[in-house]
Amino acid sequence: MDCGPLVLMVGLLLRTCELRAAGALQPNILLIMADDLGIGDLGCYGNSTLRTPHIDRLAEEGVRLTQHLAAAPLCTPSRAAFLTGRHSFRSGMDASDGYRALQWNGGSGGLPENETTFARILQQQGYATGLIGKWHQGVNCESRVDHCHHPLNHGFDYFYGMPFTLVNDCHPDRPPEVDAATRAKLWRYTQMLALGMLTVAASKACGLISVSWKAVTGAAGLVFLFFASWYASFGFVRRWNCILMRNHDVTEQPMVLERTASLMLKEAVSYIERNKHGPFLLFVSLLHVHIPLVTTKEFLGESQHGLYGDNVEEMDWLVGEILNAVEENGLKNTTFTYFTSDHGGHLEARDEHSQLGGWNGIYRGGKGMGGWEGGIRVPGIFRWPGVLPAGRVIHEPTSLMDVFPTVVQLAGGQVPQDRVIDGRSLVPLLQGAAEHSEHEFLFHYCGKHLHAARWHDKDSGRLWKVHYMTPRFHPEGAGACYGQGVCPCSGEGVTQHNPPLLFELSRDPSEARPLTPGSEPLYHAVVARVGQAVEEHRETLSPVPPQFSLSNILWKPWLQPCCGIFPFCSCTQDEDHRET
Repeated sequence: MDCGPLVLMVGLLLRTCELRAAGALQPNILLIMADDLGIGDLGCYGNSTLRTPHIDRLAEEGVRLTQHLAAAPLCTPSRAAFLTGRHSFRSGMDASDGYRALQWNGGSGGLPENETTFARILQQQGYATGLIGKWHQGVNCESRVDHCHHPLNHGFDYFYGMPFTLVNDCHPDRPPEVDAATRAKLWRYTQMLALGMLTVAASKACGLISVSWKAVTGAAGLVFLFFASWYASFGFVRRWNCILMRNHDVTEQPMVLERTASLMLKEAVSYIERNKHGPFLLFVSLLHVHIPLVTTKEFLGESQHGLYGDNVEEMDWLVGEILNAVEENGLKNTTFTYFTSDHGGHLEARDEHSQLGGWNGIYRGGKGMGGWEGGIRVPGIFRWPGVLPAGRVIHEPTSLMDVFPTVVQLAGGQVPQDRVIDGRSLVPLLQGAAEHSEHEFLFHYCGKHLHAARWHDKDSGRLWKVHYMTPRFHPEGAGACYGQGVCPCSGEGVTQHNPPLLFELSRDPSEARPLTPGSEPLYHAVVARVGQAVEEHRETLSPVPPQFSLSNILWKPWLQPCCGIFPFCSCTQDEDHRET
């Protein structure tokens, strides 16, 4: 008698019971997210020239996902979706056109108060909840102290890090990045107006025009006010955006980049030690490997790939130190650990010497591109010794939004029932109790524009991807939008495809060979089935207040976080201070 099926069934039952028993203990949950890391930058995803031994070991000791997908190709919307388990446009945290991410700490846009994060649910389940690192989900709404979008208003009981994100402006020697095009236009207009005023004044002095000096002086005053109105924000980006906060207090303004990594590491290790009797949720939102690629001298020049490679290898070391803290406190077997990136590597980030953005492996496209795989396919590594099988590799489609229901389930909580949750719990898939992901369809947006959709036909095992729009690369034939920062989502910067492009990712993961009715007999049937799914998905959408509207994006001095008396905001952190 063949006992194979019986043995398999008993094994699955034991694994389920094991997970339930462990779940009853409420595991500690450690979530680590890199910033702008390409999936091809890690050894466990095929890179043989960058050294990432600690993340590679995490993969060896846990489960590695090969088709893990960001819900958006840029920082703010991707992280909003990750925190809430919902596409970012459901909370207004994405844009139809214009700005696609928050631009200022002093803006009024951000993650709405009525959104539920996994931190809030875990807090209700008795977890200590901490966030160390980047937030980029807004700070205030109406006053400098209302903290409506702040992490502490979204379920975290401790926050240390940047309320914004690293940008080139944080480095005194780097070119401007925050709204650089608008800044350049404003400076140009100011120069033209100033030149015009000088011409008028000279003409008046020479008696060439009959205008009163009072009128000339008044016009000059208006030109000065115009200059002051925009320079008050754009002239001090480093001071307004590049700050560190502990809970509600600004501790460093502007931040000292060279020591930020060590401060973040100390805070993460300290949080683990303070809460080792658990349970705790710690979300370590790394500043690495976003430009300006601030790297300590110990790692400078150590990699084969210039400054970016140095920064990746330092990031891996930071991850290793955090994992060591977990082990040294005896928490390895009771901690559910996860590592990922918020989206694909930034292909357009480069200078005259080298590439400053990540490598997305065999996948086409990168950061900012909502449809191509390179913009949204990210690392996904889970470890829980004794509960999740070590060394397992899963090729099923999964999403960063799945982390929300996964950790909620592990903590014994319930996902909200009063709203659409796009994520699906990964627990059955990770433990081996389920063969397939719960996602039959996944929808890939660039801003509020649907660029692509994928269909995992579980009956045949084939994985289809339909593209409705794709960005126009610049220069033509390149693999990115060089000279533009990131590719646009709409307008003249995209190509509309009618009929849509069709790829079979199971055979063509690089999306190099579009299928046609002549080359694929199922072309029309697949496009029609995916189109039907898109229509059903659109029925779940409803209008919400846009957080990236111009009024929300603009810098407002009365909302600017500040240590000291505004506008003379300046402070240096006491490195020895630690919350007890």
